Amino acid sequence: MSVERHTARLLQQIARQQAIVEIAPQGSTSKAAALAYVAEQYGYTYGVAYRTGFKNSLVQVRMYRDPQPDARVREAATITAHPQAGNGGTVPGLGQGSLQPLPEAVPAVAVLKDLISFDVMAQYVAGRSQKVMCYLACAVLTVLLLIDRSPVEAFASGGAVALLITVAFKVGEIRRGQIAQRLTGAGFLAVRDERGSQRFLRPGQQLPGHTDPFAA
Repeated sequence: MSVERHTARLLQQIARQQAIVEIAPQGSTSKAAALAYVAEQYGYTYGVAYRTGFKNSLVQVRMYRDPQPDARVREAATITAHPQAGNGGTVPGLGQGSLQPLPEAVPAVAVLKDLISFDVMAQYVAGRSQKVMCYLACAVLTVLLLIDRSPVEAFASGGAVALLITVAFKVGEIRRGQIAQRLTGAGFLAVRDERGSQRFLRPGQQLPGHTDPFAA
């Protein structure tokens, strides 16, 4: 799907004043963040992001309509400044016909990229039970290899897989921790959702509900 079609699809949802808009799955967090920025200019706020598609290769972002008065002011100003958005005209914060943010939008898009990355990486940061299952699988693999290989080969192969898993877990934890530090530095607050997963919200914002991310 072309940039224009992605943008037009998003703006069609916004034009209907939907309480929730879904940004079409993107191949990178950068592209998803750029479209999320556009939605923000029309009075929406970031809700959640997750992996989808074949082998979880795409990023899906959900945005919620912001009920705050300043969001409506922002929406009205955007409509006035970009009357032909989605019909070949300019789009707020992005270069013509691209998802490349303009200089004034770069900082806000970077924050959205961190929010999106933090959420999608949750699928790859293992808890204790998941780690136990992975290491148990390595042990089972070693036992199976003992059937037709020497003990040295079997334990070496099982140990190599366990080492790779350990490194992957650690790298994911480090990267997510770095993102968390940036979001905290940008003024976001760390909270836990109903599943116990860590999320980051703007001051005054609550975890997204069905329609209102600011509802208590």
